[in-house]
Amino acid sequence: MTSIVLFIIVLGIAVKLIIAIVPAQIGDYQLTKLLGMELKEANDKGETAKQFVERVNRQLSINADYDTNAEEVFTFTNKKTGQLAIYKKYEETNNLFGNVDIVNRFEGDIDATVTE
Repeated sequence: MTSIVLFIIVLGIAVKLIIAIVPAQIGDYQLTKLLGMELKEANDKGETAKQFVERVNRQLSINADYDTNAEEVFTFTNKKTGQLAIYKKYEETNNLFGNVDIVNRFEGDIDATVTE
């Protein structure tokens, strides 16, 4: 009986971990693809950094990601028009139970070749 109860507890914790981690990973993948596509398009059109930020903010609002601003997600590593490059760095916090949180940190360089 004890082993069954322990198994149920471990299974419950594993399910909570999966529910907290997997959506954050999927969201990061989608965000990385979005930033890469927008960066490639901005570089192809020769847009400035400000125009790129406006484009990303517009796309995030279309994707119903209203609480996310481009300025909070990335910084520019190259602001030359037509050669824009960004560094993505942000974190997402999910409550596991009580006062225990899971913090997913996402970092990485993004350039126009990420979409290929």
